[in-house]
Amino acid sequence: MPELKAIYIRQRKYIFLLLSLYVLGWGFTSYQTIFLGLILGTSLSLFNLWLLARKTDKFGEAVAKGEKVRSLGMLSRMATAVLAVMLALEYPDKLHLYSVIFGLMTSYIVIMIDFFLQAFNSRSK
Repeated sequence: MPELKAIYIRQRKYIFLLLSLYVLGWGFTSYQTIFLGLILGTSLSLFNLWLLARKTDKFGEAVAKGEKVRSLGMLSRMATAVLAVMLALEYPDKLHLYSVIFGLMTSYIVIMIDFFLQAFNSRSK
């Protein structure tokens, strides 16, 4: 599934761009708790995206070989979300809870935006 790897690499670049903007915001503004929450949430969101891409690749290989198909790892992705929220609740003076939650949703937002951009680009060709 080389196209899946290309999609993952493209989306990873977008998330790294967002993370670099968040780091600049953390370093140069007075909203450090908000940007630190965004950094934590988006970092774990990138980890979840990596897990999803890896599990999807293994899922495709198992289907092609006719083997038994396992899950796509929803429990592990939910566990990282719970970990992020627990950290935000434990350290409210350092991490803004809502920005952690928004950061966790970043990869899904990037997936949707990337899908629409690719659909628009393929339609205009």
